[in-house]
Amino acid sequence: MNIFVGNLPFRLEEEDLKEIFEEYGEVDSVKIITDKYSGKSRGFGFVEMSNEEEAKNAIEGLNGAEIESRTIVVNESEKRKENDRKRSFNGGGRPDRGDKSRRRSNY
Repeated sequence: MNIFVGNLPFRLEEEDLKEIFEEYGEVDSVKIITDKYSGKSRGFGFVEMSNEEEAKNAIEGLNGAEIESRTIVVNESEKRKENDRKRSFNGGGRPDRGDKSRRRSNY
């Protein structure tokens, strides 16, 4: 089961998060999401546990728990919607609307 963990302290490391979840069972993987430019934590991550019962116990036991004065949010990760995967960006931060015929040429 893939578990979402939000409102993490920014200096918490993946190994720390793994240790917290290991109190509930075997942890397959841990990934704290970081900013691609600065490399700093974005304050959320994912924990993968293969035993569903252990994962549900971890969610129940850790949702609303405090870590370094922050109340974390823990729940089953939702699968990405198909539209989220297909959305393309044109590099300017806005979705590419495929409207290339209206663009002006510099020539």
